[in-house]
Amino acid sequence: MRRADSTPVERSAFHSISEHGLRGLLRGGGDSEVIEELLSAEHSRRLLLLRALLDRGGARTRGREDIPLSLHAAWKLLERVQEVAPDVVDRVLMSPGTGTWVSSSLRRLKRDADGDVHAGAALGHLSSLAAAAAAAAGVAFTLWVPARERFVVLPGLGCAILPARHPAAAVRVTGDGARLRIAGADGDVIVGPRWESRTPNWSPTRVLALGPGGVAGAALTLEEHDPFRSFASAVAPRTLSHQEAEAWQRVLRQAWDVLSRCEPAETSAMRRGLLSIAPVPRGERFRPYSSSSAEAFGGVNASLPDDGPELAATLVHEFQHIKLGALMHVEPLLRRPNGSTGRPELFHAPWRDDPRPLEGLIQGVYAFFGVTRFWHAHRRDPDAAQGSLAHFEFALWRDAVSATLDTVRGHDRLSSLGHRLLGSLTRICAEWLTEAVPYEELRLAREAADSHRARWREHHLRPAPDVVDLAVRAWRRREACPPSVRVTPSSLRPDAEASYLDTAAVLARHRLTDPDGPWRDPEAGAVRGAETVDVLLTAGDRLAARRMLTDRLVAGDLRVGSWSLLGRAVATDPEHKATSRFLLHSPHWARAVWNTLVAQHEERPDPLALAAWLGRAPAMRLRTG
Repeated sequence: MRRADSTPVERSAFHSISEHGLRGLLRGGGDSEVIEELLSAEHSRRLLLLRALLDRGGARTRGREDIPLSLHAAWKLLERVQEVAPDVVDRVLMSPGTGTWVSSSLRRLKRDADGDVHAGAALGHLSSLAAAAAAAAGVAFTLWVPARERFVVLPGLGCAILPARHPAAAVRVTGDGARLRIAGADGDVIVGPRWESRTPNWSPTRVLALGPGGVAGAALTLEEHDPFRSFASAVAPRTLSHQEAEAWQRVLRQAWDVLSRCEPAETSAMRRGLLSIAPVPRGERFRPYSSSSAEAFGGVNASLPDDGPELAATLVHEFQHIKLGALMHVEPLLRRPNGSTGRPELFHAPWRDDPRPLEGLIQGVYAFFGVTRFWHAHRRDPDAAQGSLAHFEFALWRDAVSATLDTVRGHDRLSSLGHRLLGSLTRICAEWLTEAVPYEELRLAREAADSHRARWREHHLRPAPDVVDLAVRAWRRREACPPSVRVTPSSLRPDAEASYLDTAAVLARHRLTDPDGPWRDPEAGAVRGAETVDVLLTAGDRLAARRMLTDRLVAGDLRVGSWSLLGRAVATDPEHKATSRFLLHSPHWARAVWNTLVAQHEERPDPLALAAWLGRAPAMRLRTG
């Protein structure tokens, strides 16, 4: 197979990125030209994976009568289509779902040493792709295609709905160059040649225009049908209602308008590199869901956002992931760990509840660098409806990205390209850190960042048990806190129960946009994970929050997060400044010592007195000379 625009020129056996394009990517951006370079590399990679799948999968399924689907027949049909419409084949092969499917199918075949694989569901998807390409190109054919829960999906065209209640796993599809006949057990479905026309038995693929007027080429697929749109195992189609689709179109146009004003250069690249959005169930306000995959270039899963700027930030975030994933397919940013013990090194990511490995952390840095860049531009937009929110988001994410860069930029696993990338991002972040942010937005952003870090540490860090016991004995003897509390490292033990560590940030967003809104009532459930103490702190009633936390700890309530919250509650009290710093940095120490006192000695001292005592542990002095 060849690419539609291929010409007989001499080229390297390996793809590379031009220095101009690379400089743009290393600065967190990149123009449409470098996106074309990344797409070219992804195209070659996709073809290699397909060839490997044909070789391995064809050997597994050849001669099996229980599988009417044929990889060989599907491949031959794709070759026929390419002879007359190579651009159509390119679109099918480069769709995000195709990338997910081919990669996951190869992994499945590799795991399955005995060949017992559900090839009809996995490998047979190539028949769906071939049939879709042939129908779009007007090529006559007959082919068996997978059916799933009455649905027959033709990626890029649409989805046929069979009348049968319990259809077979595969159906015969015949195309005459204009129409398709899909043979169902209880009757045939005929579709075409107007693939965009909706009928009771045909749901066409929707296309969303980017901006007003439907500029030619400026569109995204609203992916409702592709079984591999979720970047995981195959799922059934989920067709949106007309109202849902209209909502997506409306918010996308708003988002594109914002992006075009604030980041015109990056928006031009996104126009070329973003290919589809797969809707997922809507989340709560200020907690949108989105994801992307390095194997599915150009695809984004996202929940319907609340407004245009939120979707704009989401698209920027996921496009950063898409670019970096494609770059890492060309040249790695990290070297393999030496002498790996099987346990990856884990880090705090200010945007996640769980500890992250180095690979994931760098992906997060790159994504939130783009988010910071977007809010940096949007907060200066005179048309921004929520200027306070833009200032808050900029302050929150510039500090988060900068702090994370400080943690990893000198890591010994970074390749030369990885060092260049993180060094470039660090220099830009340093410029952002000098920019002024209004006081209230800056205060809320820093408190949200402190809250996330402290709660993360309270959940995931465990002090050395012997040092905890030493501290307990010293406390009960009314001695000074041992210096080892300050210098003994804690171990990282991921807590699967950690969740909603971003509660302070979400509440801050509510406060800035709707000061008297339902977020003030924890019982209303407007912010998941928020309890009364969180609301009190966001509303500024630190004294009430302090009393509530103290009372519940003394009463024996040992829920994780109490000590982090207590650190926030006394942060502005001059008498407890040092105690607050200790609790926000080492809440896991207070938790461990307190829990031991309760469990072993039934002792429940004043929480602030214990925290103050732990915070006064002297630093250990090292002898020299």
